[in-house]
Amino acid sequence: MVHREPVRVYWEDTDAGGVVFYANYLKFFERARTEWLRSLGFGQQRLRDETGLIFVVTETTVRYHRPARLDDRLELTVALHALHRASLRVVQQAWRGDELLAEGDIRIGCVSAADFRPQRLPAPLTAALAPLDNHTQE
Repeated sequence: MVHREPVRVYWEDTDAGGVVFYANYLKFFERARTEWLRSLGFGQQRLRDETGLIFVVTETTVRYHRPARLDDRLELTVALHALHRASLRVVQQAWRGDELLAEGDIRIGCVSAADFRPQRLPAPLTAALAPLDNHTQE
C-alpha cells in the first residue's frame, strides 16, 4: 500500500536557481510521513501525549532525478519497506505527473521523548503497519 500526499511548491521552497532546494525534499517527505501515520490513526502529537514516544530520523538517502520548480504540483508517496521492533524504514518519492523527481530511503527510530532512548514501537502501530510490510523482522 502506497500513501499519496499532494503538495504545491512555494517560493520559500526554491533556491536562487528557481528550483526546489535539495534539502526541502526532506521537509516534503516529513510532511507526507506525518499524514501517512495520521491516515493510519496515529497522529504524532497524540502518540507523544499518550505514550511518551516520538519518532526520529536516524538515516536517510535521497537521490535527485529532476528539478521541481515554483508552483509545481507534486505528489509525494510513502511506502513501508521494513518494520523492526524499534524502527521502520520507508521509501518515499516525489512525482510531478508521471515524472519521478526524487526518491528517498528513510529509517525512522522510535524513542522516548524524555531521554531519546530507543523504544519498541507501540503494539497498535505495529499491528497497523505489519500488513503493509513484506519484510517484517522480529
